[in-house]
Amino acid sequence: MDVKSADGTTIAYDRSGSGPAVVLVQGGFSDRTHPIWAGLAAELSGEFTVYNYDRRGRGGSSDNDSYEVEREIEDLAAVIEAAGGSAAVFGGSSGGALALRAAAAGLPITKLAVYEPPFIVDGARPPIAEDFREQLATLVAEGKRGEVVERFMVEAAEVPAELVGQMKESPYWEGMTSVAHTLVYEAAVCGPGNRLPVEDLEKIETPTLALAGGESGPWMQSAGKAVAQSVTGAEFNVLEGHGHDIAPEALAPPLAAYFRG
Repeated sequence: MDVKSADGTTIAYDRSGSGPAVVLVQGGFSDRTHPIWAGLAAELSGEFTVYNYDRRGRGGSSDNDSYEVEREIEDLAAVIEAAGGSAAVFGGSSGGALALRAAAAGLPITKLAVYEPPFIVDGARPPIAEDFREQLATLVAEGKRGEVVERFMVEAAEVPAELVGQMKESPYWEGMTSVAHTLVYEAAVCGPGNRLPVEDLEKIETPTLALAGGESGPWMQSAGKAVAQSVTGAEFNVLEGHGHDIAPEALAPPLAAYFRG
């Protein structure tokens, strides 16, 4: 299935299950076929109608030559409209950052849950360059897609350089470089330096749950806690024993409990 966003971009999505609508918003390198997101949709579809969509520029969705975060908010708005005009929303990693910005913009989100939006607070980890988005965009324009992926993995995701070197030899590297242009979008969604967007978060009136994994870096737990402290009435929970790439069967139960409550 697909829907047209405000600028004419085609947004592809899968719909599964029955019950109240839940929209899933992916993070970097993912589309709706990724095992975590397809698995999460399957886990939730026993109780909810799940809309698992491809963000622009990846999977079955098209793109536009000019990118701004507002266009991705419009994409999510179009999916919510297709879901009946309002929906609960879950966003993971940079998808969580996008979902928070969408809620701040006033989209009709009934409940919002995010898992480890990658904001940096309290100097909890090395900073990211203020112009990181522009640096990545320049590399994309120069056709240096592998370098884009490498820099994003090392500088933003804190993956050790030697591990990235091993990734280059894996069969997954080609797929990662194929979506290198969307890493510019992730950097835009997270904002200059991945600073916590406090002014935006304070605008959110949607009931919000921020989650983090107990095995993730402390900076991600700090980010989740800071999000909950900035959004009026928000909750924060740590899922012990899990990291950033959390299994769908571990993530689905707390999400389902929150969305049904």
